[in-house]
This record gives sequence, C-alpha cells and structure tokens, in this order.
Amino acid sequence: MPQLTYDYKVRDREGKIVKGSLEAPETGLVVKRLREMGYVPIDISARGGAGGAMRKDLHLPGRGGRVPLKVLSVFSRQFATLINSGLTLFKAITILEEQTEHAALAQIIADVRVQVERGISLSEALSQHPKAFSRLYVAMVRAGEVSGSLDRALLSLAATMEKQVELKGKIKSAMAYPVASLCIVLAIAAAILLFIVPVFKGIFNELGGKLPLPTLVLVAISNICVHYFPFVLAGLVLLAIGFRKLINTPNGRVAWDTAKLKAPIFGELMRKTAVSRFTSTLSALLSAGVPVLEALEITRDTVNNVVAAKGVDSIIAGVRKGEPIARGLVGHPIFPAMVTHMINVGEETGALDTMLSKAAAFLDSEIERTVESLTSLLEPLMIVVLGGAVGSMVICLYLPMFKVDTLINNGHNG
Repeated sequence: MPQLTYDYKVRDREGKIVKGSLEAPETGLVVKRLREMGYVPIDISARGGAGGAMRKDLHLPGRGGRVPLKVLSVFSRQFATLINSGLTLFKAITILEEQTEHAALAQIIADVRVQVERGISLSEALSQHPKAFSRLYVAMVRAGEVSGSLDRALLSLAATMEKQVELKGKIKSAMAYPVASLCIVLAIAAAILLFIVPVFKGIFNELGGKLPLPTLVLVAISNICVHYFPFVLAGLVLLAIGFRKLINTPNGRVAWDTAKLKAPIFGELMRKTAVSRFTSTLSALLSAGVPVLEALEITRDTVNNVVAAKGVDSIIAGVRKGEPIARGLVGHPIFPAMVTHMINVGEETGALDTMLSKAAAFLDSEIERTVESLTSLLEPLMIVVLGGAVGSMVICLYLPMFKVDTLINNGHNG
C-alpha cells in the first residue's frame, strides 16, 4: 500500500496537546503507533488530493463522548474485579483501555489513564468527562477512594446502572404495544384518506344528492390530505419540534412531568419509577459514605422528573434545618406513605441505607407487576381503538350506500 502522510493531534503523558505528522499506509496503523508512543490520539487527518489538501480521516471522541449505561455497567464490574484482584489502579485502567471495544469509552479511559499517571485522583479524572460519568458515578468513586473500598463502590455502581437499564427496558416493553398499535392506526387511516376515500368521492359525485354529515367530514379531511399532504406533513413535523422545545423550557417541563404523573394509565408507573430511582440512588450513595446533603443533591438530579425533584428540594431544605428526611416526605403526592414510614424507621434505627434498598426492591417488584397488568389491559384496549378508528371511517364511507335510492332520486331531481 502507498504511504500517506497523516497530521495528528494527541495528548501526551502530561496531558499536553501535541501536534505532528507520521507516514503510514492506513489510519489504524497511525493510531496504533501513537498509542505505542504513549500518546492519546484526538484527531487524525490524511494529506491527499491536489495541493496537499487535508482529508479528515478520523476524529476520536474526547471529553464529550457519551457512553450507554449498559456499557458503563460492564466497565464498572470489570474495573472492580481488576482492583479486587490486587492490580494497581494504573495497571487496571491500562488493561481496561486495551480490552474495551466501545470507541468512545476507550478514548475516555485513555485520557483518564494519562490524568491518573500525572497524579490526579481517579474521581477527578472521571469528573472531566461529565457526559460519560455522571455526578453520581464520580461521587461514589470519590467515596470509595476515601474509604479504601473502590471495588465495592464500583460494584454498587454497576448494580445501580443495571437496575436502571432493566427499569428502562420494562417501561419500553409497556410502551411498545400501544406505540406500535398507534403507528398501525395512523398508517391505515392515511391509506384510507389518500387512496380509498377519493374513489368513493367519485362514486358519490356520480350519484349526486346530499351526503350524510359524517361522510362530508371524512371527504373534506381526505381532500385536505390529498391536495395539501406536504403541508400537512410539514405542519406535523413543526408541531413535534415545537412540542419538544416547549417541554425543554422550565415551565413546559413542569407541565409535561405533571401531566405524565396524572396520566390515567401510565401515571402510576411513572410515579413508582421516579420513587424507585430516588430510593435506589440515595441508598447507593449513603452506603458508599457520601454525606447526606450531597447524596440528596445528587439524587435530585437523577430522578428525571421535575415534580419529584422539587420534592427532594423540600427534603434538602428540611435537612439543612436539622429535620429528618422522612418529615420532608410527609404529605408529598409523589412519595407513598409506605416509603415515608420505611425511611422514618431507617433513620430511627440508623439503617437508612438498608431501608432505602428494601424500599427500592419493593418498588421494583411493584413496577414489574404494574407493567404486566398494563400489558394485559392495553392489548384489548388497543384492539378496540384500532377497530374503532378503522371501523368508523368505513361506516362513514358506507353510510350513503344505505340511502342509495334517495341519493339517485335527489340527483335526478336536481
């Protein structure tokens, strides 16, 4: 293969940015050679074309790379195993860098290795990658470093992330059937409006006479879809974009999260999910030795619901005044009385983290039962919705047929 010249940008062992060039037949060999030299590749471009124009050949994700929770949980378990086996922190990180298949995580680990080699603590090095390692992750690693139980902290993190992945999977499974049914309804409705109704419209025009009101409405909607379909589609896209921007505003997010909690079918599931995330996260942080106030602040950022986060804010305000956590939960619409009582018992007995873990386990089992009941309820419900939507459109089309004699007579008289 012909040799190409590659310009690179890397980070050296001291964390400084270094630029240079290498000759190699392909990009992969450049990356391998740079890593053998102790560098962390950031950006690689090949020179080529007329006038030595630059061709962007590889851009490796740096401090902003996102890593899926499932990948991060596997990384945490492997990290804990290596630390527990007696390897040094630097050696464990080096092994993980070499065996990690996820490109973004491998690059992040390489950067963490460089930082640790410079004498920076692991938690501080991880905190420089906030999109990959959350505040919860960094806090638990820091607590593990201080207490000398980094392996236990990493195992706890792995268990917490695995529960979150499992919880998301359960919610997605509950949402899959209604979403799929809705898509089928929309596809059938679009086919009827765009292709079938126009055929019937021609028949109605030949018959003449006055059509029933439901049929007139259906024909009018079909005319709009047929003649203005691009505008209708653009309007729906703009509506979706506008809705997404609205719920990203502070007031819009509050309204959306409140609506989700009050939804007739999924509201209870959303509430249990938020409380489960609160109890499991707080339990993990307290077990790792994170201070109560810091643990509550981190938990507030992980509940993923503004209404629940406001409830945690009231707890934080009470704790700062010297009040117990349970007092801030009393009467709050998000947190059930059972969780409040368990937290109260945990605070009185000095086993708050254990009681929170038991509450999280109980809520997880409740979520599983709720998902099962929702699935069994939604199946017949969506069949009714699907049949009702399609059936009503078919009835609207065939209503004039029941009065075909009247339509023909009216048409002749006209």
